[in-house]
Amino acid sequence: MEKVEVTELLEAGVHFGHLTRKWNPNMAPYIYMERNGIHIINLYKTAAKIEETSEALAKIAASGKKILFVATKKQAKDIVAEKAGAVNQPYITERWPGGMLTNFVTIRKAVKKMATIDRMKKDGTFNSLSKKERLQVDRLRAKLEKNLGSISDMTRLPGALFVVDIMREHIAIKEAQKLNIPIFAMVDTNSDPREVDYLIPSNDDASKSIDKILSIVTSAIADGLNERKAERSDKEGKAQKGEAKAKPAAKAEKAAVSEEEE
Repeated sequence: MEKVEVTELLEAGVHFGHLTRKWNPNMAPYIYMERNGIHIINLYKTAAKIEETSEALAKIAASGKKILFVATKKQAKDIVAEKAGAVNQPYITERWPGGMLTNFVTIRKAVKKMATIDRMKKDGTFNSLSKKERLQVDRLRAKLEKNLGSISDMTRLPGALFVVDIMREHIAIKEAQKLNIPIFAMVDTNSDPREVDYLIPSNDDASKSIDKILSIVTSAIADGLNERKAERSDKEGKAQKGEAKAKPAAKAEKAAVSEEEE
């Protein structure tokens, strides 16, 4: 896992918090100072928290569970879609679908509906519909794709949530809390860090800062996925070796039996 450089965090503007009058006192341990009415985040603490968070995320990825990324604010949407997509993790960048976690069965039904429409298009059923019906189905498919496209491969509840801006995504946070799903998040000086399990004290408004943090955590997830891959191929290799050893032994046994019979 790469070492987090404080200078890089500084260059990305990770240290800029909110106006002092908008602060949440629970963030006091992570604030270094106040400058021009703005709170400055202690980047040494941020670096330590990034390392702690990265380690935990790598473990979850290595266990085969998915990490659902949530960021619907303009500055974060494209970055999250790109970074989470690159490590094959699901993400929500449009409006959070209420009940996404607490009513997962219903959400899965909507995802299955998407798959059904795709099948209809493949097997020709779609073409037998009237023009009006085809238009309705297309509209429904587009709407589902926009809201749920990035989670279509998520067949079970995620192993963790990674959130950018916990105040904005408070509904997602509440749902994850209800189900005891661990919450990882970029937490700015105006938010309550007690809402999450793993926090990264950081500027959650600037795209440069969001990009920097997400690059580091998704790189840790990639490490976890590679570890899982290596373990699997190791197991397969051992299993094949075991089979290869077992074959000559079985042959020898067979030969011995037939000799006895003679």
